[in-house]
Amino acid sequence: MKQAAIGMRVHSGWAAMVAISLEGKSPHVLWRGRPHLVEAFTFEFRQPFHTAEKLPIGEARAVIARARESATALARKAIEEVQSAIRPQGFELVRCGLLLASGKPLPVLEKILASHALIHTADGELFRDALLQSAKELGLETITIQERALLQTASDKLNRSTDELLRCAAALGVALGSPWTQDEKLASLVAWMALAARTRAAKSA
Repeated sequence: MKQAAIGMRVHSGWAAMVAISLEGKSPHVLWRGRPHLVEAFTFEFRQPFHTAEKLPIGEARAVIARARESATALARKAIEEVQSAIRPQGFELVRCGLLLASGKPLPVLEKILASHALIHTADGELFRDALLQSAKELGLETITIQERALLQTASDKLNRSTDELLRCAAALGVALGSPWTQDEKLASLVAWMALAARTRAAKSA
């Protein structure tokens, strides 16, 4: 089977995901979607740390644990659905790329809940962690990169200018139609990086 990679840009409760293959050195979209990572698309579930903010610490831990368990199960299901969708096309999902926010480690829960800024960060990190853990459990090789560094890093690794990369990412969505927003464009770029990195590693082996 030919190889494919999936790129992911995460929001609170959902993610933009794009699976690509390479034709020569150019990316081709195999699948795109916006799966939910919560059982119900409400504030309570999409913002688990906000939900836990005013609760006693024991209840807060339980809320976060339930949200993490549910998000991980739904993340795994979403990735498995991508695998099932592209396999009949002759492709195997082998890698994933995940965009990060700041990348700084979070403190203990009590300190997170005492800071509104950290609460926002923690909500996003919970869903990123769920996708990353699920990808690894499913045997995918993973790369992560801070979103603010994506364009320059991709330019360096793929030997293309940032303007060329932006044009290419935009063009990928022309035939697909809406939605093809910044979410899908960046997800496709990090997927491209993930697959190109595996291709280079295979050639040097």
